[in-house]
Amino acid sequence: MLHILAVTLPFFALIAAGYAAARSGALPLAAIPGLNAFVLYFALPCMLFRFGAGAPIAQLLDAGVALVWGTCALLVVGATVGLARRQGLAWNDAAFGALVAAFPNTGFMGLPLLIAILGAQAASPMIITIAFDLVLTSSLCIALSRLDGAGAQGAARAARQALRGIVQNPMPWAILLGGLVSATGLALPGPAERTIAMLGDAASPVALFTIGAVLARSALLAREHRASARVAEAMGSGTPGPLPARTADLLSVAVTKMLAHPLLVYGVARAAMALGLPLERNALVAIVLVAALPSASNVAMLAERFGADSGRIARIILWTTVAAFFSFPLAVGWVR
Repeated sequence: MLHILAVTLPFFALIAAGYAAARSGALPLAAIPGLNAFVLYFALPCMLFRFGAGAPIAQLLDAGVALVWGTCALLVVGATVGLARRQGLAWNDAAFGALVAAFPNTGFMGLPLLIAILGAQAASPMIITIAFDLVLTSSLCIALSRLDGAGAQGAARAARQALRGIVQNPMPWAILLGGLVSATGLALPGPAERTIAMLGDAASPVALFTIGAVLARSALLAREHRASARVAEAMGSGTPGPLPARTADLLSVAVTKMLAHPLLVYGVARAAMALGLPLERNALVAIVLVAALPSASNVAMLAERFGADSGRIARIILWTTVAAFFSFPLAVGWVR
């Protein structure tokens, strides 16, 4: 356990450094989109490309990993949406609550952390989970979020928007190009390979630092919103904002992400293996630990874009990230 803590502590320390930098003002909030853009459009695609190109193509097409991960993602989305609807939440907030419960922070946090713990063989299962969540889980939740008074037409429009977002996202293309290089055995020219390697090496520290900065920005904006609401209420003016998310609601989504999701992945994987599904032990460990990661930080930006309660989503992301500092080492010790 001490060894696991020694490996994981620097990753959470980088998140804390980003949080402190943004919260103190040392990092201007206006700089955060630039950091996000660097990671999303340059560094992280290069990291994914390198791992995809270096992995055997059979590992990138592991149907067992895709089946187990996809089944669990759909179960988490269905259960979270159902619970939220019973609690009276609109489809928009219910759908993004489901996305934040089912979508772990694999790209920004999981890849560097799990490779440090499990080695390079963990990259292939993680790439499969990233592709599934980017293409299917996100699209499903965005489509569900449009069901409020819009019917099938609104859902279809949201599905088209989600598809356009997938096409514009460089990460699926990086995975696809890496897989093609792996399948064909092509080798990049030396300068191009070194440039990609340098950008890929920058992904981990910048991504982790950016997670902390995004969490700090969300906390600051939420505080400003609450202060503005109190001033407007005291003056008897202004339009009331969304009701603050109930603690029980936030806690249920956070527990689903940090406890139910990894346990579900482990249980479904074990059951599938008992039924004869060819799933390697290393792949099982990798996807269980991916499920044990905190929620993806980009879900808050998606929620804001589609008019959901982004403050609620940001708080869930913050809670799961803080909880992961304690729960993730335990999950590593348990599943290994």
